[in-house]
Amino acid sequence: MDFEWVAIAQGDVTWISLAFLLGFLASLVRLPPLVGFLATGFLLNYLGIVSGEILQKLADLGITLLLFTVGLKLNLKMLIRPQVWSVAALHITIVIAFFGATIFALALMGAPLFSGLDLRLSLMLAFTLSFSSTVFVVKLLEEKGEMNSLHGRIAIGILIMQDLAAVIFIAASTGKLPSLWAPLLFALIPLRPLFHRVLQKTGHGELLVLYGLVLALGGAELFELGGVKDDLGALFMGILISTHPKSNEMAKSMLSFKDLFLLGFFLSIGMSGQLSQEALIIGLLLTPFIFLKSAFIFPLMTCFKLRARTSLLATLNLTNFSEFGLIVASIGVTNGWMDNEWLAVIAIALSLSFVIAAPLNNNDDRIYSRFRDFWLRFQRRQRLPDDMLLETLGATIAVFGMGRVGSGAYDRMREFHGDTVVGIDFDDELIKKHQSMGRKVLYGDPSDADFWDKIEQNHDIELVMLALPNLEANLDALEHLRKISFPGRVAATARYPDEATILQQSGATAVFNIYTEAGAGFADHVEAQNQT
Repeated sequence: MDFEWVAIAQGDVTWISLAFLLGFLASLVRLPPLVGFLATGFLLNYLGIVSGEILQKLADLGITLLLFTVGLKLNLKMLIRPQVWSVAALHITIVIAFFGATIFALALMGAPLFSGLDLRLSLMLAFTLSFSSTVFVVKLLEEKGEMNSLHGRIAIGILIMQDLAAVIFIAASTGKLPSLWAPLLFALIPLRPLFHRVLQKTGHGELLVLYGLVLALGGAELFELGGVKDDLGALFMGILISTHPKSNEMAKSMLSFKDLFLLGFFLSIGMSGQLSQEALIIGLLLTPFIFLKSAFIFPLMTCFKLRARTSLLATLNLTNFSEFGLIVASIGVTNGWMDNEWLAVIAIALSLSFVIAAPLNNNDDRIYSRFRDFWLRFQRRQRLPDDMLLETLGATIAVFGMGRVGSGAYDRMREFHGDTVVGIDFDDELIKKHQSMGRKVLYGDPSDADFWDKIEQNHDIELVMLALPNLEANLDALEHLRKISFPGRVAATARYPDEATILQQSGATAVFNIYTEAGAGFADHVEAQNQT
């Protein structure tokens, strides 16, 4: 990969400014900024501006860094669970069969653009529509702080299986097979202890970020040399160091770089293909297919003993089309199998699926709560051990979110109140770590309406402490507390003064500003030490 274009890209501010403007406008109406970025791409396309090499390489680098950070957080045990690989395999089979038959029927009826598609091409087009976007889903889960939730891990596992299927298809379609040197890539596995030692020595500053870039881009380059898709190299390198204690810190330190480069990805989607009225109409007609995909996958998940809520949230995560559709369509266009307008059709359907999926995912708990009786009809009596409702074990103080702030709050409250304190989190690996240290930490999701029903029916909790990863999660928990008329006190954490005001207006009886209060706590600690 040649990255000399970075210096040139800094001078091109036109599309960056336009992307900022439309992204900002999208955020004002409570849509993710990426919706504005997609709109920017289509506007540039309409104005006749062609996607250049700089923009494409920005997009490629963004995807590479994204898959590297996915690898940093990926639990390989999740991929071998039947709720992941079986659901993924069954779903893609059902979708291809149903969508393929529908598209072929449209071809037989002579519908515009569809005419001329035989059964093989109809199935290939159905294959492109069967996937969901890894980039989009990971971005949404990160923004909501739900990457480590059960529904988030299930969704990511299914996406990884889909991506592997897409890579195999692309390799077979292009006739590009791995080189004879590809098996040597497995030699990276014994080097994992070396990668870990170097990571331990990088500190917490710019060297940590630079080392992450070296691993991501180096892994991508090695896999490309071996004739394997380069993005898988970044994913593989992330997995190799995912068990290191600093892997999460590395993922957070690279967040801004990844988000910046992903801007190129979302812009490039809107600039794909040649826009026409016919392409727009067909793209609009294909968009509702995302709901058919959801209708197929939701009952599959409940059949594998997942709760209705977990299944619904994972389903909503996957209610979109994938960027792999553009790649597969471009192969069809290059080989002369389909018209060039299909690129624009797929780009329009893909973009509209993002626009629809963004508000659906932002309101997923409201959708579940409002139609809960309907969703529960699909739920099996027997459920997975890590998808059961929580018992509070007679605790009077509950700390939600057992990260660094939550852990500190738990330990301090336990000093004052003994074993009446319980910690609650939805990251099962983190829960096991806390339990091994003697903390009473249980699995639970404070945005889960079923969880609050259980709390309402049987609990002794008098104080709730919200140390959740972002403002939206804290607000969701406060809303559920209001719905059950929780009579106790509620304390919440904030990062900025405006967040503190919003939390107080939403019902928090006390708000702790992490940054300003930490300084006061530090001073109190020093004074206490001086007095002793």
